[in-house]
Amino acid sequence: MESILIKDTTCEERERIVVESIGNISGSCDGCMAGLAEMYQDYIDGKKEIREINMAFRAQYESGIEGPEKGGCGYAK
Repeated sequence: MESILIKDTTCEERERIVVESIGNISGSCDGCMAGLAEMYQDYIDGKKEIREINMAFRAQYESGIEGPEKGGCGYAK
């Protein structure tokens, strides 16, 4: 596999990598695919690596709320 790092790719190559990874971004009916393409625009523009974008995306979904506490042989309600 070739490197997908910004330093090893051109803008055109990065755009192709995103399109091939996401799929058909123009054929979606609910608009979510266009949002995914926008999410990776900083990678295409050479501003952020894919890893950085993915980490930031995942961090938005961390709630900080702990799960149920375990008590005895089951979980407390």
